[in-house]
Amino acid sequence: MKITSNYSDIFCQRLKAARLAKGLSQKSLGIRAGIDEFVASTRINRYEKGVHQASIETAQQLAAALEVPLAYFYMADDELAELTLHWATLSGADKTQILALVKTKSG
Repeated sequence: MKITSNYSDIFCQRLKAARLAKGLSQKSLGIRAGIDEFVASTRINRYEKGVHQASIETAQQLAAALEVPLAYFYMADDELAELTLHWATLSGADKTQILALVKTKSG
């Protein structure tokens, strides 16, 4: 995935990538996110294709179902998006240590 500034496209690409990484079908993701099972597959398909845009509440439900930070869906920078995925899995002590390192490198 390359860096793009079209946030609708970014959301679509990241949603699909996160779903595939979890090995979920569109229907199973939709159901996990609280979407009615009879329309779950269609709704997720339309979000991934950009036919419809998910509300922020729906995006939060999808992020929770996929166990990814909500911000991951909207980051234009691929490296930052990947870092965000890993960041969410770190302990508090590791986060503090890494943040201190970043501050020394950027300041």
